[in-house]
Amino acid sequence: MKHLKSIVKIFVVLLVCVGMPLGAEGKQEATPQKKVTLRLAWWGNPTRDERTLKVVEMYMAQNPHVVIQTETTGWAGYWDKLASQAAANDLPDIIQMDYAYITQYAQKNLLADLTPAVNAGLINLKGVDDNFIVGGKVQGKIYGISLGTNAWCILYDPAILKKAGIDTIKPTWTLEDYEKIANQVYKATGVKTPPFSTTDPKQAFDNMLRQTGDSFFDRATGASLGFTKPDLLIQFYEIQLRLLKSGALVSPDEAFITVTPQESGFAKGTQWFVDLWSNQVIATASAANRPVEIALAPRIANSKRPGTYFKPSMFFSVSNNSKNKEEAAKFINFFVTNIEANKVLLAERGIPIIPAVREELKKVVDPLNKQVFEYIELVGKGNNSPLDPADPPGAGEVLKIFRSVDQEVLYGILDPKAGAEKFMKQANEILAKNKK
Repeated sequence: MKHLKSIVKIFVVLLVCVGMPLGAEGKQEATPQKKVTLRLAWWGNPTRDERTLKVVEMYMAQNPHVVIQTETTGWAGYWDKLASQAAANDLPDIIQMDYAYITQYAQKNLLADLTPAVNAGLINLKGVDDNFIVGGKVQGKIYGISLGTNAWCILYDPAILKKAGIDTIKPTWTLEDYEKIANQVYKATGVKTPPFSTTDPKQAFDNMLRQTGDSFFDRATGASLGFTKPDLLIQFYEIQLRLLKSGALVSPDEAFITVTPQESGFAKGTQWFVDLWSNQVIATASAANRPVEIALAPRIANSKRPGTYFKPSMFFSVSNNSKNKEEAAKFINFFVTNIEANKVLLAERGIPIIPAVREELKKVVDPLNKQVFEYIELVGKGNNSPLDPADPPGAGEVLKIFRSVDQEVLYGILDPKAGAEKFMKQANEILAKNKK
């Protein structure tokens, strides 16, 4: 008994020496964490709002010292509100950011550099392809963590191709293959091919141009186009004109009308494919309500590199005026890496960039969503090239001219050479003016 009492005394002394406080029930007391309030802002839609709010509730339940106040608006009013908050030095701690604005906000010193948080593992991007990270960088520093990624793609009807004796579209198919398939499908089924990406024809041309190594806008200054030779643009027009002449192309007066996915030629089965961003696949395929396949855009002759690239759908950034940058970073880490949270979000903001999250979501999403996941993986397997810098001032006006000239060529108002010259001249004038 005397021996047992000695052992107890020694144990108590050791506890006192190492400074371990004992609670009323003899358990270790955790150090109370400082109460923190974070403001989180995003532009959204009812589905995004509902899922984001659920994840916020999950985070606060697991981190009771954190209160998150949410601010959500539509896209239209979001940037005006953010600009007012920036002017008043009152930006939310966590800001949903877009690729078109991240450079502007970072250069105005409104966003915190998240590179140290990533390097320290506070935001764990281990194993993430650098192509998913680079979009959030400005001058080599990370100012935004991608919440999802998209890639340009071809959505097609495999049943129509089979009627024309074509099994599938291979990842290595070329523009020459594209033209042959278009004519073959038309002759066998009467189903037509749409002009290149009628909503924004620049996207299809950009994919071709990037394969040459050039960019649509000058990468260094944005004060001019990134290409000086009109050859590829002339070819872009000539392919469409040859298909129009053979009867295989949807006429421009029909193709360029803005319609809902349900009203589109693809949904009605009068055209065999549509080119679009991968986050538009679900709505378009659902409107068609039949099996679809997803393919890479065709290659040009003598392609030097893939034209497809990963485009961040949106980011989370931390404002530079935040007094709780570390806590903000922890929430972002939870949002992008926590699997249960992402089972709530269900890739509504694009395909997650964290490999483990993608793998888990693939197990729970429906077959159509799974196709989109698999397409992003295909792009990641050597079928992408680096993202170009964000569009420069004047880009919106340039894109309108590109679409307008494309139609002038298809209507026969301009020949391909004159169309290319007109576009390049006007585009360079706009970009030079906006750079001054």
